[in-house]
Amino acid sequence: MNKKLILFVVTTLFVMTTSCKKEEEKTNDIQSDTNIVADSPSTPTLPPTEGKYPELTFEKQEHDFGTIKQGDKVTYEFKFKNTGQADLLISDAKGSCGCTVPEYPKTPIKPGEDGKLKVSFDSSGKSGLNTKSVTITCNTKENNKIINIKANIEASPTTK
Repeated sequence: MNKKLILFVVTTLFVMTTSCKKEEEKTNDIQSDTNIVADSPSTPTLPPTEGKYPELTFEKQEHDFGTIKQGDKVTYEFKFKNTGQADLLISDAKGSCGCTVPEYPKTPIKPGEDGKLKVSFDSSGKSGLNTKSVTITCNTKENNKIINIKANIEASPTTK
């Protein structure tokens, strides 16, 4: 029983020690000034300027590709505008799966300026109605925005 207890304590200490080191590394990576690298997903977003935030406003938040063939690779550019009162910085954009790949601007978007977020979708191995999302991490008051794509995928005759 003592061996089991010792093993448990050693394992617990090891897990706690490595977890703390990873947290410490993340903390050390964060800069205290506003010179933030936009293409690093672990980087925090810019703080509001004098209580003013940017606002990410899309022309539309969902795009329907309609009916496409299985294996098609399609893209769409979501147009947006910074309708807020401070520079908009998108620090990350992630698709809900590997078949959905977003590309976003890495430089700040000034108030009143427009931008585009390109989303590519690979329908290989998929069939029927598919809806995918992209989560955008940015320095708005809400910190996140979600846009969606959908497509009805016709399976090839050999995969039906």
